[in-house]
Amino acid sequence: MTNWIDNQKNLMLFSGRAHPELAEQVAKELGVPLTPQTARDFANGETFVRFEESVRGSDAFVLQSHPFPLNQWVMEQLIMIDALKRGSAKRITAILPFYPYARQDKKHRGREPISARLIADLLKTAGADRIITVDLHTDQIQGFFDGPVDHMHAQGQLAEYIRGKYGVENISVVSPDSGRVRVAEKWADTLGGAPLAFIHKTRDPLVPNQVKSNRVVGEVEGHTCILIDDMIDTGGTIAGAVKILKEAGAGDVIIAATHGVLSDPAAERLAACGAKEVIVTNTLPIPPEKQFDNLTVLSIAPLLAQTIREVFENGSVTSLFNGVA
Repeated sequence: MTNWIDNQKNLMLFSGRAHPELAEQVAKELGVPLTPQTARDFANGETFVRFEESVRGSDAFVLQSHPFPLNQWVMEQLIMIDALKRGSAKRITAILPFYPYARQDKKHRGREPISARLIADLLKTAGADRIITVDLHTDQIQGFFDGPVDHMHAQGQLAEYIRGKYGVENISVVSPDSGRVRVAEKWADTLGGAPLAFIHKTRDPLVPNQVKSNRVVGEVEGHTCILIDDMIDTGGTIAGAVKILKEAGAGDVIIAATHGVLSDPAAERLAACGAKEVIVTNTLPIPPEKQFDNLTVLSIAPLLAQTIREVFENGSVTSLFNGVA
């Protein structure tokens, strides 16, 4: 009589080279090792990846952050997914804590790409069955991928930190523009029904990373203002918003964002903008040269590890948001 091998699911975690510290934190939270691999670049820039263990039949989770140089790390993750598909992994989940090209989610003018959709197509073509990501620039990007997308939110973690340090008395939640007011409403509910405000601003579509802030809409005078956003790139929008809030009579300004891209000269701008504290998560690596005195970095690893565990065990990812997704 044939002795069949017990075909239980096997969770395997893989990490790209962009942010190994985050992958190690996630592995520690999960209690599983990172799968050893060989990864190197050829002289002309080509990337080579080979896994040192069998991946056949595994439930594979491929974690890659996407800091500068973003295109290199996108390609590395695609190559890792392709290697897993050709190694007969049973299911491949791509984990992108910071979704690349998320700002290019629609056409502003003719003859422009929708690059966020292209990234989703590339992941699918490479062999990804599922995506886990954190705080997309816009929710509708989930629809670009033809498969399950677990869109996680760092708001709970950021709000808990703010509530513990600053309380919920005499605070206002401020959106840096009218487009993020709905997100600000969720923040306000989390922080005990705090009043809302937003910065009315104009942006030149022909000039990237440059914003002209105009005025505050809402009551902020004498309030501790929680200025929220999904990402901070060069810091121009946020620094301008802090200035406008201060001119409107706001008290302390606390900046809270999920993704600290912090392209130059963001560190200098944020350090000098007048904000009491800048809080981000480590969805992207923040090297020493980008850090400054009033910067606080929270780890997103517990949220990612919980999400991986729920996906692997066929549980409910929505339960991580207390039923409110």
